[in-house]
Amino acid sequence: MIITFKQLPVIVFVFLTSFCLPAQQVKFGQVTEEELMETVHPTDASAPAAVLYREVKTSYKYIQGDGFHVSTSIYEKVKIYNEAGFSYATITEKLYKNGASNESVSGLKAFTYNLENGQITKTKLSKEDTFSKSLNDYYNEEKFTMPLVKKGCILEYEYKIESPFPYVLDDFVLQYDIPIKQQEIVLSAPEYFAFNPKINGYLQVRPTYETKSGKISFMSTERGSGLTNSGSKSTLSSINYIIRVTRIQMKDVPALNEEPYVNDMDNYRSVAKFELQYVQFPESPRQAIADNWENVIKRIYENDNFGGQIGYAGFFKEDVAAVIGNLTSEAEKTMAVFNHVQQRMSWNNFTGYHTDKGVKAAYKERSGNIADINLILVSMLRAAGLQAYPVLISTRDNGVPVFPTRQGFNYVIAAVQLGGANLFLDASDKFTTSNLLPPIALNWFGKIIKEDGTFETVSVFPDELSNEINMMNVSVNQDGGIDGRIRKQYTDYRSYIFRTRYAALTSDAYLEQVENNHPGLEILGYAVDGKLKTGAPVIENFDFHMDMQSEVIGDRIYFSPLFFSALTENPFKAEIRNYPIDFNYPWQDKFMVNISIPQGYEVTSMPEPILLALEDDLGSFSFNIRQQQNGLQLAVEMKINKAVIPAHYYENLRELYKKIVEKETEKVVLTKIAGDGYSERTAGGR
Repeated sequence: MIITFKQLPVIVFVFLTSFCLPAQQVKFGQVTEEELMETVHPTDASAPAAVLYREVKTSYKYIQGDGFHVSTSIYEKVKIYNEAGFSYATITEKLYKNGASNESVSGLKAFTYNLENGQITKTKLSKEDTFSKSLNDYYNEEKFTMPLVKKGCILEYEYKIESPFPYVLDDFVLQYDIPIKQQEIVLSAPEYFAFNPKINGYLQVRPTYETKSGKISFMSTERGSGLTNSGSKSTLSSINYIIRVTRIQMKDVPALNEEPYVNDMDNYRSVAKFELQYVQFPESPRQAIADNWENVIKRIYENDNFGGQIGYAGFFKEDVAAVIGNLTSEAEKTMAVFNHVQQRMSWNNFTGYHTDKGVKAAYKERSGNIADINLILVSMLRAAGLQAYPVLISTRDNGVPVFPTRQGFNYVIAAVQLGGANLFLDASDKFTTSNLLPPIALNWFGKIIKEDGTFETVSVFPDELSNEINMMNVSVNQDGGIDGRIRKQYTDYRSYIFRTRYAALTSDAYLEQVENNHPGLEILGYAVDGKLKTGAPVIENFDFHMDMQSEVIGDRIYFSPLFFSALTENPFKAEIRNYPIDFNYPWQDKFMVNISIPQGYEVTSMPEPILLALEDDLGSFSFNIRQQQNGLQLAVEMKINKAVIPAHYYENLRELYKKIVEKETEKVVLTKIAGDGYSERTAGGR
């Protein structure tokens, strides 16, 4: 008798499996006095906490009448060294749901261990310390906070996550923000699910592979014949199959330390990903899931909530006609349609490339998720006769989809082809404009999808420099204070960031933040232009007074000619870096400073001019100061010409910033002129 998997809902599965445990197996409840007395991590004294042991085991099981489910058991034993580690006492799981199907947590067992008067005490997690809530239409959250957390304590907990979604496995995180002394990760999957394992990150990870036997046992019933239906009997049968086991065992895993100018540290965290390539059940054809980019893009495009929404433009045909009016150029039509969608629609803070409400309902309700809004934009642009296409993107916190995967994308924007170039648009944000996407969308590459479902890979990083130009007039006072006036101008991403940060603030609230960022600064007058004019520069003007910006010693005054704008600390402290340096966008900062010195003083020392450049035209720094009749004139320019700088340039970039700090903190020295109005330096004239 042949049993196909179409019959399996009435079959009982029995998995005959066992797991090979690591040599140093840790059992629940094994907490020693030595562990509790440990005050610092043996190899990372800065660590606020550490994982002493961690075990994650994922396996498949068959639920009669419902098909395959995934079960993941999690066990962790965590040491808390100091108060900074208390945050690791709260554990959160994000659980996916789809209609009536949802992931769930079960079997939670947790204790906190402390050493009290030489005795080990343990406190059990209570129900009052567990919390459940719905995050949105797609996710629930389960959270628990360990009790009686103190310096030196040990946290121990275990639980299971049951998932009815066998085609998608969560990533197996191999590296935390704290050290992990020992861990074991195991995936056991039936041969019917073909996964392609990939290891992200910079740690050397060597999975091992093995196979085991599994058996499906089921009862089949043969009915008798005749009016009495006599002779029915049940027969126990079975199917043998192979279980593929992937095992990762690691010791002394270092913490992932935060680095400046990284798009998202999680992109560089060591993670094991298992992408399902295909499913093939007995007596059934192979079902490809994600084996190449062509298939991935084709599946996304053919979905009714993606490609099916783009041509659905008849209901706003009249609106398009009214928006473009008598405009004739494609560029004008593009921006007219974009501005209409941007002002009409409100983003509900949900990402995704599938529409939530659908473009018709979202347009009517004037709100939707990213796909609702930007697929409306694509549709209206096409209705206006423009070459517009959707562009799939992965946001910064979603990682970079290097390998073919539908889960790698979570965002969609619009592209319009004008003059042989792509113009990128995102109407979900009130402060974006053409080729200026929200920073979360600036993540390496996107996939432009054409009408036939083919695609083109394009960079979404901007090429134009975003500028901050500062013009300052400063008077140095004999008591060490300064008075002055500043004019600041921000363009492109600099202006976008200004608007997103401060658009909702009153002038008083904004100025309070500025003064708090520069202790001692007092802003005496303020005016801003372009605060809400998207696409235009933002221009600020204000007068100020600030104490203690100069050091007065005897008859001399010492000050940095950039004053409170000087870079005083190198952001790149690590000697070695494995990750690219991500500035989000190319930028340029300029300072033009006119400095008036107190009457009766002369300049006796000032920094030497300097010009520095990174190789391959990646960036530069110039510093030039010269004397004028009544003081000094300073010109400083810093440029980074690429949004992302590869890691192998890090040493040079770090050295550049070191020299910038040295130069910008170097002092001008003023010396009081002798009582007759002349000193030896000035007696002969200049």
